[in-house]
Amino acid sequence: HVQLVESGGGSVQPEGSLRLSCVASGFTVNPKCMGWFRQAPGKEREAVADMDSDGSRLVAKSVKGRFTISKDKNTLTLQMTNLKPEDTAMYYCAADAADVTCTRWPEYWGQGTQVTVS
Repeated sequence: HVQLVESGGGSVQPEGSLRLSCVASGFTVNPKCMGWFRQAPGKEREAVADMDSDGSRLVAKSVKGRFTISKDKNTLTLQMTNLKPEDTAMYYCAADAADVTCTRWPEYWGQGTQVTVS
């Protein structure tokens, strides 16, 4: 069965850095879209960054210039720099087996990893 397992979250001071990783397994074919979402307490889940089947990356305006998404084989990485308190949230890895342009809500989700900036 499909699994997305995140790691790398933690607590960091403002202006610090963290690297999140997500290992994907169980896919019969490589997922066409993979990305990172986050959800802060009392707020809706929002897209942070994604990568489609062509390798094109989309990064949310709020993190542009600070967060970088990359992928190597079955591992998706989110490098976060210059972290701000408003980046505090649960971060989720997500994937969709068929969505080649990352335009729909992903089909598969990880359990999440907490990032706290204070």
